[in-house]
Amino acid sequence: MSKRVTFKHSRRPSLSRVRGAVMAAGLGTSMVLGAGAAFAAGTAGFPHTAELVGATAADSVAKQAAVQGKAAKIAEQVVAKKAAVVKKAATAKKAAAKKATSWEAPVNHYQLSASFGNDGSRWAHKHSGQDFAVPIGTKVEAVHAGTVVKAGPNGAGDGPAYGNAIVIKHANGTYSQYAHLSRIDVHIGQSVSMGQKIALSGNTGNSSGPHVHFEIRNTPNYGSAINPVMFLHKEGVTV
Repeated sequence: MSKRVTFKHSRRPSLSRVRGAVMAAGLGTSMVLGAGAAFAAGTAGFPHTAELVGATAADSVAKQAAVQGKAAKIAEQVVAKKAAVVKKAATAKKAAAKKATSWEAPVNHYQLSASFGNDGSRWAHKHSGQDFAVPIGTKVEAVHAGTVVKAGPNGAGDGPAYGNAIVIKHANGTYSQYAHLSRIDVHIGQSVSMGQKIALSGNTGNSSGPHVHFEIRNTPNYGSAINPVMFLHKEGVTV
């Protein structure tokens, strides 16, 4: 009697199964690798997220610094302008104060002619002032700040020998007189400052030629004159 031979299935996977598994694994791997490569390719050439954040923050700080710098510069300019205005006002105030306390000659670019105390046929008494020889129409200025107390023809009340004349009262109690004028540009009661134009020189009254007769007086009237050149010298004015 013959024996039946029974074959048991082997537990080892068949070759086809092994090959299928290997192919599947390879495909999966390829897909995974391909996706990674695609992602890498898509992000190639771009900075990392941290670098992007850092660059944005640095740019923001730079812009803020620029704005703050501009604001500081504007503030400095405003302060400088205010300081310039204050300085200018202080300078003007100082100049005005100095002008109010200083004196000057009645005309510019002159020649001294008859002096105080001179004798001569042109005067009944000794010469009461200082003559400044200048062309007709020369600007005559107030020698010091004050108030006009006389102005007009006939020596403004002091006599026809003076022609057109002006007398100004000053704060120190003295008076300045200007005579032989061709034109008077101020009126009685008017306040004037040193250097202000008050008249034009002329040849009116008892005058032998165009000039300004100038006096310093102790009163507004004729007969109270003192040496005007010496007085101006004491006030720092050289004539």
